[in-house]
Amino acid sequence: MDIQLTPLQHEDIELVRTWRNSEEVAQYMYTDDLITAEQQEAWFAKISKDPSSQYWIIQYNGQKIGLASLTGISQTLSSCYWAFYLGDTSIRGAGIGSKVEFNVLSYVFEHLKLNKLRCEVFTFNDKVISMHEKFGFRREAYYRQHARKNGKWQDVVGLAMLREEWETYREIMRAKIYR
Repeated sequence: MDIQLTPLQHEDIELVRTWRNSEEVAQYMYTDDLITAEQQEAWFAKISKDPSSQYWIIQYNGQKIGLASLTGISQTLSSCYWAFYLGDTSIRGAGIGSKVEFNVLSYVFEHLKLNKLRCEVFTFNDKVISMHEKFGFRREAYYRQHARKNGKWQDVVGLAMLREEWETYREIMRAKIYR
Protein backbone atom coordinates (compact mmCIF):
# COMPACT_ATOMS: atom_id res chain seq x y z
CA MET A 1 0.00 0.00 0.00
CA ASP A 2 1.16 3.51 -0.80
CA ILE A 3 0.99 6.59 1.37
CA GLN A 4 -2.11 8.75 1.40
CA LEU A 5 -2.43 12.43 2.20
CA THR A 6 -5.84 13.12 3.70
CA PRO A 7 -7.05 16.58 4.73
CA LEU A 8 -6.43 17.36 8.40
CA GLN A 9 -9.66 17.10 10.39
CA HIS A 10 -10.52 18.41 13.85
CA GLU A 11 -10.54 14.81 15.14
CA ASP A 12 -6.79 14.58 14.28
CA ILE A 13 -5.52 17.60 16.18
CA GLU A 14 -4.79 15.85 19.47
CA LEU A 15 -2.74 13.21 17.66
CA VAL A 16 -0.91 15.98 15.79
CA ARG A 17 -0.28 17.80 19.09
CA THR A 18 1.17 14.62 20.59
CA TRP A 19 3.54 14.26 17.64
CA ARG A 20 4.45 17.94 17.64
CA ASN A 21 5.21 17.90 21.37
CA SER A 22 7.50 14.87 21.06
CA GLU A 23 11.24 15.53 21.21
CA GLU A 24 11.71 13.52 17.99
CA VAL A 25 9.61 16.06 16.06
CA ALA A 26 10.16 19.27 18.08
CA GLN A 27 13.94 19.16 17.59
CA TYR A 28 13.44 20.00 13.89
CA MET A 29 10.80 22.73 14.38
CA TYR A 30 11.35 26.45 14.84
CA THR A 31 9.58 26.36 18.18
CA ASP A 32 9.78 23.58 20.73
CA ASP A 33 7.63 24.89 23.57
CA LEU A 34 5.00 22.39 24.68
CA ILE A 35 1.73 23.10 22.91
CA THR A 36 -1.40 23.11 25.07
CA ALA A 37 -4.78 21.76 23.95
CA GLU A 38 -6.07 25.35 23.85
CA GLN A 39 -3.18 26.48 21.64
CA GLN A 40 -3.79 23.53 19.33
CA GLU A 41 -7.50 24.42 19.06
CA ALA A 42 -6.60 28.04 18.23
CA TRP A 43 -4.05 26.89 15.62
CA PHE A 44 -6.58 24.60 13.96
CA ALA A 45 -9.25 27.34 13.93
CA LYS A 46 -6.74 29.70 12.27
CA ILE A 47 -5.46 27.32 9.59
CA SER A 48 -8.97 26.06 8.79
CA LYS A 49 -9.90 29.56 7.59
CA ASP A 50 -6.61 30.26 5.79
CA PRO A 51 -6.93 29.84 2.00
CA SER A 52 -3.14 30.11 1.64
CA SER A 53 -2.48 26.86 3.51
CA GLN A 54 -3.34 23.18 3.30
CA TYR A 55 -2.61 20.50 5.89
CA TRP A 56 -2.76 16.73 5.48
CA ILE A 57 -2.44 13.70 7.68
CA ILE A 58 0.07 11.26 6.22
CA GLN A 59 -1.27 7.71 6.27
CA TYR A 60 0.70 4.55 5.56
CA ASN A 61 -0.88 1.09 5.53
CA GLY A 62 -3.99 2.63 7.07
CA GLN A 63 -2.06 4.15 10.00
CA LYS A 64 -1.83 7.88 10.67
CA ILE A 65 1.91 8.54 10.84
CA GLY A 66 2.57 12.25 10.29
CA LEU A 67 1.63 15.68 8.98
CA ALA A 68 2.39 17.48 5.71
CA SER A 69 1.56 21.08 4.90
CA LEU A 70 1.63 23.81 2.31
CA THR A 71 1.76 27.40 3.56
CA GLY A 72 2.09 30.78 1.93
CA ILE A 73 0.29 29.57 -1.20
CA SER A 74 0.47 32.56 -3.52
CA GLN A 75 -0.97 32.77 -7.01
CA THR A 76 0.78 36.15 -7.41
CA LEU A 77 4.21 34.60 -6.80
CA SER A 78 3.09 31.17 -8.10
CA SER A 79 4.79 29.55 -5.13
CA CYS A 80 4.37 28.18 -1.64
CA TYR A 81 6.31 26.59 1.22
CA TRP A 82 6.02 23.00 2.30
CA ALA A 83 6.95 20.98 5.34
CA PHE A 84 6.28 17.56 6.80
CA TYR A 85 7.16 15.38 9.73
CA LEU A 86 6.66 11.78 10.69
CA GLY A 87 5.24 11.50 14.18
CA ASP A 88 5.53 7.72 14.14
CA THR A 89 9.29 7.33 14.47
CA SER A 90 9.15 3.54 14.09
CA ILE A 91 8.83 3.83 10.31
CA ARG A 92 11.63 6.35 9.70
CA GLY A 93 14.18 5.19 7.17
CA ALA A 94 11.59 3.15 5.24
CA GLY A 95 11.38 5.57 2.30
CA ILE A 96 8.16 7.15 3.54
CA GLY A 97 9.60 10.69 3.44
CA SER A 98 10.48 10.30 -0.24
CA LYS A 99 6.95 9.12 -1.02
CA VAL A 100 5.48 12.07 0.88
CA GLU A 101 7.78 14.44 -0.99
CA PHE A 102 6.89 12.92 -4.37
CA ASN A 103 3.16 13.24 -3.65
CA VAL A 104 3.43 16.84 -2.43
CA LEU A 105 5.54 17.84 -5.44
CA SER A 106 3.00 16.24 -7.77
CA TYR A 107 0.19 18.14 -6.05
CA VAL A 108 1.96 21.51 -6.10
CA PHE A 109 3.12 21.38 -9.72
CA GLU A 110 0.36 19.34 -11.38
CA HIS A 111 -2.76 20.25 -9.39
CA LEU A 112 -2.06 23.75 -8.07
CA LYS A 113 0.08 24.50 -11.16
CA LEU A 114 2.52 26.63 -9.16
CA ASN A 115 5.98 27.49 -10.47
CA LYS A 116 8.03 27.16 -7.29
CA LEU A 117 8.02 25.10 -4.11
CA ARG A 118 10.16 26.24 -1.17
CA CYS A 119 11.20 24.85 2.18
CA GLU A 120 13.49 25.69 5.08
CA VAL A 121 15.62 23.14 6.94
CA PHE A 122 17.99 23.45 9.88
CA THR A 123 21.58 22.97 8.73
CA PHE A 124 22.02 20.16 11.27
CA ASN A 125 19.26 18.15 9.53
CA ASP A 126 21.56 16.68 6.86
CA LYS A 127 19.27 13.77 5.97
CA VAL A 128 16.34 15.99 5.02
CA ILE A 129 18.54 18.46 3.12
CA SER A 130 20.03 15.52 1.20
CA MET A 131 16.58 14.07 0.46
CA HIS A 132 15.35 17.39 -0.94
CA GLU A 133 18.48 17.76 -3.07
CA LYS A 134 18.02 14.24 -4.49
CA PHE A 135 14.63 15.40 -5.71
CA GLY A 136 16.25 18.37 -7.45
CA PHE A 137 15.76 21.09 -4.85
CA ARG A 138 18.50 23.71 -4.93
CA ARG A 139 19.87 25.80 -2.11
CA GLU A 140 18.71 29.37 -2.58
CA ALA A 141 19.26 30.93 0.81
CA TYR A 142 21.28 30.63 3.96
CA TYR A 143 19.66 32.16 7.03
CA ARG A 144 22.25 32.78 9.73
CA GLN A 145 21.12 32.41 13.34
CA HIS A 146 17.56 32.06 12.11
CA ALA A 147 16.00 30.25 15.06
CA ARG A 148 16.93 29.62 18.65
CA LYS A 149 17.04 25.95 19.70
CA ASN A 150 18.10 24.81 23.18
CA GLY A 151 19.44 28.27 23.96
CA LYS A 152 21.65 28.37 20.86
CA TRP A 153 21.11 30.15 17.55
CA GLN A 154 20.82 27.80 14.57
CA ASP A 155 21.33 28.40 10.86
CA VAL A 156 18.74 27.38 8.27
CA VAL A 157 19.04 26.50 4.58
CA GLY A 158 16.35 27.70 2.17
CA LEU A 159 15.76 25.27 -0.69
CA ALA A 160 13.46 25.46 -3.70
CA MET A 161 12.39 23.59 -6.78
CA LEU A 162 10.93 25.03 -9.97
CA ARG A 163 8.22 23.41 -12.07
CA GLU A 164 10.65 22.87 -14.97
CA GLU A 165 13.03 21.05 -12.60
CA TRP A 166 10.17 18.86 -11.38
CA GLU A 167 9.35 17.98 -14.98
CA THR A 168 12.97 16.85 -15.40
CA TYR A 169 13.15 14.87 -12.13
CA ARG A 170 9.58 13.49 -11.88
CA GLU A 171 10.00 10.21 -13.77
CA ILE A 172 13.51 9.60 -12.41
CA MET A 173 12.22 9.96 -8.86
CA ARG A 174 9.08 7.92 -9.53
CA ALA A 175 11.26 5.04 -10.80
CA LYS A 176 13.52 5.20 -7.71
CA ILE A 177 10.71 5.44 -5.16
CA TYR A 178 8.17 3.06 -6.68
CA ARG A 179 10.43 0.34 -8.09
